[in-house]
Amino acid sequence: MLAIKKQLKQNLALFLLISLLPAIPAMAATDLEAQESFLRMRAKSETGHAAHKPPIDKSMDFHGVFYGFLPCKDCAGIKATLSLKQRNNYLLVTQSAKESSREFYEKGKYTWNEEKQTVVLTPKKGGESTRHYRIKNEGTLVQINDDGSMISNDDADSYVLKRSDMVKSREVHFH
Repeated sequence: MLAIKKQLKQNLALFLLISLLPAIPAMAATDLEAQESFLRMRAKSETGHAAHKPPIDKSMDFHGVFYGFLPCKDCAGIKATLSLKQRNNYLLVTQSAKESSREFYEKGKYTWNEEKQTVVLTPKKGGESTRHYRIKNEGTLVQINDDGSMISNDDADSYVLKRSDMVKSREVHFH
């Protein structure tokens, strides 16, 4: 009886092995097809990957904090700090250059025009007017008139804001 059980187990194992043999080439073919499909998809994604990249937003180069000391008709000057943040948000802090003067805060959105090389600040409060800046270089903004022309007066060269990482010290802001 023991010999019959042993023979039966061997026959069953042999039968299973024989029944699985035809499936092995099919599995190999399926695996080969999957690999080829993967390689085709990979090649396609490498050649067309640039189409999936978002366009380069040059305004990202101008994120940062800009400092300046702007001229004023009725005072000694205005300390200005402009922070250009992500998602085109900005914060402009201005303060008259005299003892214990109050700081004024203006929040809003900015737009960047690569063609005209300008940044336009649009405050959240509708009553305030927009401010326009010409991009002199990657670390300098020069305030301009609404029509894009340079400010024309004796202090025209004084309407400059410099990015904090481009200035050796913050003296440009504190007077």
